[in-house]
Amino acid sequence: MQTSQKHRTPASIHRLCHQPVQETDPFCLSQFQILENNVCSDMGSQGTSVSFQNYKDQFFTLESSSATAGFVGYDSPSASAVSISSSRSPFSPQGSQSCLSDPHHSPDNTYGSPFSGSSLVDDGNELKNKLRELEISLLGPESDIIDSCNCCFNSGAHHAASMASINFDRLVEMIPRLDLKQVLVACGQALHDGDMSTVAGLMHVLEKMVSVSGEPIQRLGAYMLEGLRARLESSGSNIYKALKCEQPTSSELMSYMHILFKICPYWKFAYTTANVVINEVMEYEPKIHIIDFQIAQGTQWMYLIAALAKRPGGPPSIRITGIDDSQSNHARGGGLNIVGQRLAEFAKSYHVPFEFHDTAMSGCEVQLEHLKVQPGEAIAVNFPYVLHHMPDESVSTMNHRDRLLRLVKSLSPKVVTLVEQESNTNTSPFFSRYLETLDYYTAMFECIDVACPRDDKQRINAEQHCVARDIVNMIACEEHERVERHELFGKWRSRFMMAGFSPYPLSSSVTMAARDMLKEYNSNYRLEERQGALYLGWVNRAMATSSAWR
Repeated sequence: MQTSQKHRTPASIHRLCHQPVQETDPFCLSQFQILENNVCSDMGSQGTSVSFQNYKDQFFTLESSSATAGFVGYDSPSASAVSISSSRSPFSPQGSQSCLSDPHHSPDNTYGSPFSGSSLVDDGNELKNKLRELEISLLGPESDIIDSCNCCFNSGAHHAASMASINFDRLVEMIPRLDLKQVLVACGQALHDGDMSTVAGLMHVLEKMVSVSGEPIQRLGAYMLEGLRARLESSGSNIYKALKCEQPTSSELMSYMHILFKICPYWKFAYTTANVVINEVMEYEPKIHIIDFQIAQGTQWMYLIAALAKRPGGPPSIRITGIDDSQSNHARGGGLNIVGQRLAEFAKSYHVPFEFHDTAMSGCEVQLEHLKVQPGEAIAVNFPYVLHHMPDESVSTMNHRDRLLRLVKSLSPKVVTLVEQESNTNTSPFFSRYLETLDYYTAMFECIDVACPRDDKQRINAEQHCVARDIVNMIACEEHERVERHELFGKWRSRFMMAGFSPYPLSSSVTMAARDMLKEYNSNYRLEERQGALYLGWVNRAMATSSAWR
């Protein structure tokens, strides 16, 4: 979603928010019963550990094949013509450039730093040592690439440059022995250090190693390489905006998002946990007002309406205020009136009194008068993978992230539900953010990989149109152009408590419902309760958290 007209965001676990409604099931309820508190066998809560000159007319396209386009030097105007075919991005769908990383989480460079940060110099010994460090970090201490090229170590800049070129050509020959993740780390480190000769050489190597139809790390590498290219050209924002001109039709985009919605549990996790909490809190309330800051297609509320319709003594009256910016219209194929009509028809079929109020704007623009709160209503507010798109104090003095929390607190809601990606990309400097993106999305691509064949064209399109933009944005953009600004749960907890909220304890029913939902997914998904939140993880990586506040 977008934070404002100036803070455009992609579709990330953003475009999953626009989960498509299947034609075969007009109300999209199929077999996903999220409010059933069925006890299932314990999946285990194994560690979800948290370490957890612009060329404005150019377009970047990622081809649906191995990235083999020739690398163009960063100092050449033609470099802006490198190619990314993505136009949408899953969690979701800009922020500031800060020298200080988040005090709650500052990922260390556990990979080492093979580069000193200085440029290539005339001193043959210094160059030799530098390339040897690079070689060892990529190939191990037994490699003989540099030894075989010792004849090139003569004094003079010309010979030094020639040696660098020969070394990277030899690295290309040694690709079967290279560790792609280490090459990505080394390239990011070199860019951070300003060692552009090494960056150019490593990007040339990376071109031969990545593929959008390969292993998870190869697919991720393809998109990270485009992010690096965009950053070199200072054109991240241009790519980000230009991709909107490349976007698929509404029906195509819906099909791509449906693929990710079906094979990944992240949005179902959000719907399941939030709906169980709201259903419990509103058990005896006759008038319920739900304010959803990311209404998308409204599918989440169909499940809740169906559950509330079974209430003994009759259902309550329900009013939903749906907030969504204009960029979501494309994914929906129209405005929020479509959501209102769909929900109204569904509520009518369950004999539930219903009213829909649409607020077609970014969360950044929402003021008290837009929410149409009425006396006697019990209010629930839902923030599903959306607050991280709100610029905070590091981006703007308006600090919409905290302003919205204070606004919501002034409504005296009975409950506020929050679901966010468990990642730290808000105020982290470039290289820490780069490593975090690599770590987080490695897990993301792995969990997609186990659910869909690698050569599946639809899967490739889904990743390109629903994931790639987020990755490019986090790597290439800074300041207000960077909209992907995730924070760890510890930071969200601090923000909520500073706004006057206190944690709402999650009942065992929330955990049981989430576990029941996960039965249809790979066994590598994990659930863990801690710090008052429910963590969803992949193997040992925490991916998302769900919490409630009052």
